[in-house]
Amino acid sequence: MSSSFTHLHVHTEYSMLDGAARLDALVKKAVEDGQPALGITDHGNMYGVIEFYKECKKQGIKPIIGTEAYMAHDHRTERIPRRGRMDDNGGSDEGGRKQYYHLTLLAETNEGYRNLIQLSSLAFLEGYHYKPRVDWELLERYSSGLIATTGCLGGHVLQSLLNGDEKGAIQKAGRLQEIFGKDNLFVELQDHGIANQRLTNPKLVEIARTIGAPLLATNDSHYVNKSDHEAHDALLCVQTGALMRDQDRFRFDGHEHYLKTSAEMRDIWSELPDSCDNTLWVAERANVDISFDETHLPDFPIPSTYKDEAAYLSYLTWEGAKERWGENLSSEQVERIAFELKVISDMGFNAYFLIVWDLIRYARGEGIRVGPGRGSAAGCAVAYCLRITDLDPLKYDLLFERFLNPSRVSMPDIDMDFDSRYRDQMIRYAADKYGRDHVAQIITFATIKARNAVRDAARVLGFEYGVGDRIAKLMPALQQGRDTPLAACFEFDAEHADGYREAQGLRDLVAIDETASKVVEVARGLEGLKRSDGIHAAAVVITGKPLTDYLPIQRKGSDASGEEAPIVTQYEMHAVESLGLLKMDFLGLRNLDVISDAVEMIREQTDPEFDIDKISLEDQETFDLLSRGDTIGVFQLESPPMQQLLRLMKPTEFGDVCAVIALYRPGPMSTKMHTRYAKYKNNLEKPDYFHEDAKAVLHDTYGLMVYQESMMRVAQKFAGYDLAQADNLRKACGKKDPRAMAAEEGSFVDGCEKKGYGRELGQELFDIIRGFADYAFNKSHAFGYGLIAYQTAYLKAHYPVEYSACLLSSVKGNYDKAAVHLADARAMGITVSNPDINAGRSDFAAITANGEKRIVFALSGVRNVGEGLVAQMLQERDANGPYESFHDFARRAPEQALNKRAIESLIKAGAFDSFGHPRRGLLMVHESIIDAALVKRREEEKGVMSLFGEMEAASDSGWSSETQIPDLHFTKPDQLRNEKDMLGLYISDHPLRGVEFALRRLVTSTIRDLENLEPGQVTIGGVMTSLSRRFTKKGDQMATFVLEDMDGSVEVTVFSKTLTEYGHLLVDDQIITVAGRLNKRDDQPASFSAQRISVPENLDARIPEIIISLPTGFTPEKLEKLKAIIAEFPGPSPCKVKLTGGKVFDLGDTGRLDFEKALAPLRLTFGSNAVKII
Repeated sequence: MSSSFTHLHVHTEYSMLDGAARLDALVKKAVEDGQPALGITDHGNMYGVIEFYKECKKQGIKPIIGTEAYMAHDHRTERIPRRGRMDDNGGSDEGGRKQYYHLTLLAETNEGYRNLIQLSSLAFLEGYHYKPRVDWELLERYSSGLIATTGCLGGHVLQSLLNGDEKGAIQKAGRLQEIFGKDNLFVELQDHGIANQRLTNPKLVEIARTIGAPLLATNDSHYVNKSDHEAHDALLCVQTGALMRDQDRFRFDGHEHYLKTSAEMRDIWSELPDSCDNTLWVAERANVDISFDETHLPDFPIPSTYKDEAAYLSYLTWEGAKERWGENLSSEQVERIAFELKVISDMGFNAYFLIVWDLIRYARGEGIRVGPGRGSAAGCAVAYCLRITDLDPLKYDLLFERFLNPSRVSMPDIDMDFDSRYRDQMIRYAADKYGRDHVAQIITFATIKARNAVRDAARVLGFEYGVGDRIAKLMPALQQGRDTPLAACFEFDAEHADGYREAQGLRDLVAIDETASKVVEVARGLEGLKRSDGIHAAAVVITGKPLTDYLPIQRKGSDASGEEAPIVTQYEMHAVESLGLLKMDFLGLRNLDVISDAVEMIREQTDPEFDIDKISLEDQETFDLLSRGDTIGVFQLESPPMQQLLRLMKPTEFGDVCAVIALYRPGPMSTKMHTRYAKYKNNLEKPDYFHEDAKAVLHDTYGLMVYQESMMRVAQKFAGYDLAQADNLRKACGKKDPRAMAAEEGSFVDGCEKKGYGRELGQELFDIIRGFADYAFNKSHAFGYGLIAYQTAYLKAHYPVEYSACLLSSVKGNYDKAAVHLADARAMGITVSNPDINAGRSDFAAITANGEKRIVFALSGVRNVGEGLVAQMLQERDANGPYESFHDFARRAPEQALNKRAIESLIKAGAFDSFGHPRRGLLMVHESIIDAALVKRREEEKGVMSLFGEMEAASDSGWSSETQIPDLHFTKPDQLRNEKDMLGLYISDHPLRGVEFALRRLVTSTIRDLENLEPGQVTIGGVMTSLSRRFTKKGDQMATFVLEDMDGSVEVTVFSKTLTEYGHLLVDDQIITVAGRLNKRDDQPASFSAQRISVPENLDARIPEIIISLPTGFTPEKLEKLKAIIAEFPGPSPCKVKLTGGKVFDLGDTGRLDFEKALAPLRLTFGSNAVKII
């Protein structure tokens, strides 16, 4: 008798609610125990199948693919009303029928694997109700090649036994046996020490004998080791929002749901050894082979006049080349296209390019803006000729081999950026073209990150928020955008060396604090587990055959059972790609929305012929704006550190903009490459070339290897590599594979020697390249996004009102971002006014006629006023002229648009101010005016004439029956409060206006600048709103409020101790300063914990001071402009000029200014960030 065993009922971390078994550790334990095979049976899905399959192959154990399916009582379309308590079967109705039952399914053959895919998919598509459910009918249809068991306590058979229906249990077991076959239905036995299992196991043995079915011992494994029980229990609490101490919560009985050794399983079932032997029989029979060596591209329909896809692609490319470069192509262009077409054809990717070409062609034909190219695709001349990309790869030396390496066959990856509003339309087009059962979006999984694991652990253990927060704050900061794992905080790991050093405080705390030690222990069990599934922001798969011929699918969304819910793969992106399927990125890019809207607005209002794609890339006004760092709202360039880098670099050509995007990252900045580039460019230092010949390939980056393509050119020049070899070197560097790097080092140094540069230089160069992966950037990507950055900068420089209006429309509803763009618009001298029923539009409107520079707030941005209502109001206005008064509006606007709640909101927002009506007075009578207007309409529709109407028409006395609007006004604070409630922002005025600069002297940071600070002590100031007081679980009072300055807001928490001392100062609309701690959590907005609060006095008595920073010094032109501004706007504020080196010059009494009037022209002249008011 064999002593081995195979686990066939195994839940991994992909059993989203209750699976805590990490795949690598799970497989490792089975291998270490000498088990020949291992199954995977996650709840109702196949999410982890490919990763599990690969991990088993990697560790040398046979994978057995399966799922623990949910099964309907009778039919998958039934909806059983739930009564009473939820249980593992989703609850039951009064007759005892459960929402769903459990059924273990295993693939014996490749056909069985395909049928498992069908069942898993149809469970979501046709049977979803609380869970994805199969039924008897689907099992009969897709049973071939599958092995089934009677399941756990939640199965049909066992539920019948628990209900005392032994006859029904036999019937259901027999029905399963009829469906799957005599040797393919096993009666499953489990023993976790649970009373119901001990009760029913003898009856299961009897059923097996009755129907002649083999027994199968399993352990319902949900975690790897017995010691993982607590971490698993914590996961259950995280996923259900419970605390571990809660009595009436979802929990597992006992501590036995782990992957037991063969010896443990044999010992449990020593009296039924056949049940263990049969696991080995199943393992021997189960042979599923998943292929990762084939490419499955959909066929592209080509015109009948072309021989094949290659011929059609060639025709389109050469025709496109003539459109791009003219009829007479250069030899370089001809050779490049011919080379690329041959590589594409040899690799079998003609259809790929045709598919992408067709998608882009459709988008452009529909007027959907497409990005100029993202990732390495911009290096492909064929893509440029097909108008897939918009950057000339020959002009900018973008390399094809970086995109598609002739020496390494791998699927191309052309990512497509679209106007985000039309991404769904693009997916629908693909589905219509290739079939709705051939196109799906791709699933993604959120994992529990280290910091969140600590906070989650503290919460489920029942500790106060502050306990987890204190531990989390001792964890290392992100290292180049990556978390340091908890394990690497406690055991040194070279990959996370910096994080380990930063975690000393955490290690010290855990060593002396039992609470912290317990929290970290539980957190380590949670870290890295799957929290939830979602839809990837960009990825889409297109298949040649129906999707379910290759992978399982599901519906995903708020209504996963609805026909409109999107189809999504059950395999994540890398698994989809590894199956050889066509994965594409359809990315919705908001900046393209802004460009589209700005171009449309410019054409309507200013220049009908304007084309953003034909602007000069040598525009001086654009470079001046960039050099000033005036880049709020400019794609990729708007953060304060980026603005500082731009001011240092002073771009003078398009390549500089692209270099900034490549250089502004942790790697290059850690080696000061960004500052060296700027100094070399501006002749402050001389470029240091490692060899005179390097100028030929690195002249455009001043001797620095800024781009991955730079390294490839160096390898080509100095080591004699062809570009395909150079790309292999790049990839080896990126993977940091020691073996690959050792092989590359030898050939590189040998190559340098053969080329006559010597081994010493070769070794020196390779050592530079070795660290290259930490900082070099994809040049094609930098230039693609550089073009979008340049275009947005051009729009801001030449059309600031239109561009700012479109920016504001793009963030409508996001008040924090809108506040930033509002402040920036005002800094450029643009007036932002309240919504206006006559001048406004649904989105923000730009007013530029007669030299005016004004933006009107979006009417649809008013609370309670939807775009549909606005459309009706504007349709009447645009057709029959502006409204003349509120009465005229009430008479003319469509009745459906006269929604009283919406009208009240518009009044509070100031949308009727242009009529001269006071807001408070209008609020008092607007309902009666609307009611009277509607009555009159109905009378006119019936032909009833009004005596008063006739008198009004004939009278010259001015008498009117119209309800008069009282001359009643809100106080300024009340009016602003109403405005803020309706618009989310202060528009007509601000409680801080006039004192904002005095307040700024009392703080250490503006609220907007908090995003660039590390957590720590800060003092901020502003106006308090949304004050809320409440009690903690301990009964202590605390408070929260929103603190808002002129261009940002943050939530402030006041804990009980601070509240006791400063609570009397907390009043809505109060101007205060708050000293405290800035808190930051992963992927969440910053928050602030107050420690001291004060109300500053005599703010309006302070005279603000103006400081103009000019690091490059004065030019005669700038001096004359400053004199002109001083002459035009004299006032009390002193003005100082700060030059390089920190020298400050006071302009004296003759240089004093009216700062409010002079601020906009000063910022327009010297740049928004060069002018500070303190």
